[in-house]
Amino acid sequence: MRIRIVLSMLALVAGLGTAVAAPAAADPGPVTAEDMAAADACYTWGRTLSQGASGDDVRQLQIRVAGYPGYGGVLAIDGQFGAGTKAAVTRFQQAYGLGADGIAGPATFAKLYELQDNDCTPVNFSYDELNNCNSDWSGGKVSAATAKANALVSMWKLQAMRHAMGDRPIVVNGGFRSVACNNAVGGATNSRHLYGDGVDLGAGSQGFCGLAKQARNHGFSEILGPGYPGHDDHTHVAHRSGQFWSAPSCGI
Repeated sequence: MRIRIVLSMLALVAGLGTAVAAPAAADPGPVTAEDMAAADACYTWGRTLSQGASGDDVRQLQIRVAGYPGYGGVLAIDGQFGAGTKAAVTRFQQAYGLGADGIAGPATFAKLYELQDNDCTPVNFSYDELNNCNSDWSGGKVSAATAKANALVSMWKLQAMRHAMGDRPIVVNGGFRSVACNNAVGGATNSRHLYGDGVDLGAGSQGFCGLAKQARNHGFSEILGPGYPGHDDHTHVAHRSGQFWSAPSCGI
């Protein structure tokens, strides 16, 4: 069972107090041993992170805020805490009512611990949802490890998108495909599903156009939806080199 940080501790380390109308304080630092002990089984940050930092802990943070790059943006997941990462952290903090200073400290990490499961997937999405093809992520255009890692980033982008749309469930119809699985469904030979980052979404309560429009804010460089050939019955989101958005029936 994941060990959660209790709300009283979160309020304490964030300096929020109990008054509802009080403004959120900046995320304090440094991360203490007590903060680390409160983390869950997925990943524990051991220091406060701010612009200029680098390392795997920055990369882990970038994965989780990849859905907050701003309209049309894509956050580089490179382990370098630059201006883009600071902006993404700030948007994440704003989205959850935290002190929005772009510095990742105990309050920011506490929210991330709350949002992730023990396998590091966000709480509302799973590896199983993003792979209906096989059990080991093999047979695509990249290694199994890379395909699975790409899917994880897509899930965190979807988590951000879900929260922005009122935390209503997002229906996932499919994700990773091996070459064999892709051929079986008549997929394009260069489909992003072969790389693990392509995800097909059902209409759910948001509608195909609602999903396509919202995806523009959450780091998806490929968005295909109604009006694009073969996409009238789903919205497709993915990461690619260069931006390609096409959902003509949605005004995209």
